[in-house]
This record gives sequence, C-alpha cells and structure tokens, in this order.
Amino acid sequence: MSDQTAKQASPQVDPRGLRFAAGVTAVLLALTLILGNPWILAVQTLVFAIGVVFGVQASPYGQLFKRLIRPRLAPPKELEDAAPPRFAQLVGLIFAIAGLIGYLSGATVLGVVATGFALVAAFVNAAVGLCLGCEAFLLIQRIRTPTTATN
Repeated sequence: MSDQTAKQASPQVDPRGLRFAAGVTAVLLALTLILGNPWILAVQTLVFAIGVVFGVQASPYGQLFKRLIRPRLAPPKELEDAAPPRFAQLVGLIFAIAGLIGYLSGATVLGVVATGFALVAAFVNAAVGLCLGCEAFLLIQRIRTPTTATN
C-alpha cells in the first residue's frame, strides 16, 4: 500500500473538534489542581483512555463536538489525520495516570506536577492549536522512517 493510499485510509478529524476537546480537558485539569480533587482527574483519565482505545472521534468530547457544535459551524476547510491526536491522548493518559497515582497514594507533588504538565499541553492546544503530543508523534515517525538521500 502506498503512503498516499495509507493516508487516505486513515481516519480524518475536524481540527476544531480537537481544540474544543483540549479546551474542555484544560478546564477539568485546572479544576483538579485548584480543588485538589483526584476524582475530576479520574474522569479525565477515563476520557483519555476512551480516546486511545476507540479514537478521538469516539471520546465523549468528540461526540459532544460532533452532535452539538459542529452542526452549527461551516464545514471544516481541511481535516487532519487522526493518528497524531490519538497518540497525544496516550501521552495525556500517561500523565493523568501518573497524576492519579500521585494524588491517591499521598504523593501529592507527583499528582500536581503530572496534572500540571497535562494542563499546559491541553491549554496550548486549545489556545493556539499546537498539539504537543501530535508534534511528538510526527517527530517519532521521522526518526523511525529514515529518508533516503536523492542525488
């Protein structure tokens, strides 16, 4: 299968939905830090897990965007490959699990730091559309797939 065929076969997502989801995520992570409530983080951890297992389109925030917000918007100018955001959900899941472990084990500093890192990434994505996990995915892809020099 050619790269172009593989690209066409992979699911595509509306980048506005990704930013919406990042905004909701940022709010929940901020509330976790402000209130020191690990149960809010547990909800976000579950959302990350759904995004990893079933894809970002199937996550609760993706469904909310699809059903309530996207119908009120003009069609997107372009769609994006779903693989990088799915990887970003995995990174978020890892930080959320670390945060939960910290909060629930009494290692509050770990909980705060892990949640803070996830919050920064979600906020940057929501505010300016820069998905740090997506960029990490693309960097890993470049490292794993060496280009051949052409003469």
